[in-house]
Amino acid sequence: MKNSRRQFMILSAAAAGACTLALNGTVQAQAMVAETDPQAAALGYKANATTVDKAKYAKYAAGQECDNCALFQGKAGDATGGCSLFGTKKVAGKGWCSAYAKKA
Repeated sequence: MKNSRRQFMILSAAAAGACTLALNGTVQAQAMVAETDPQAAALGYKANATTVDKAKYAKYAAGQECDNCALFQGKAGDATGGCSLFGTKKVAGKGWCSAYAKKA
């Protein structure tokens, strides 16, 4: 499998965030990430994947949703769950962002 530098950096940041949470030992109630959050906006996050601007994000394909992404910290089908990219904030299971990586 061929990975780009961007994917490596995203996954490295995700791993660092996961390690930080694990070492912290406490997980507090998570708020939902807003589409207007600066990091979410930079990644093109949409709470509903069907509203993704396909012209702007040509990489998007139907069926790509947070709940089947490798960065999603929940089970497939969960309405919400954590995401390695957004720290303690939850994302919508039916959401999408440009860092989407299909779960193996």
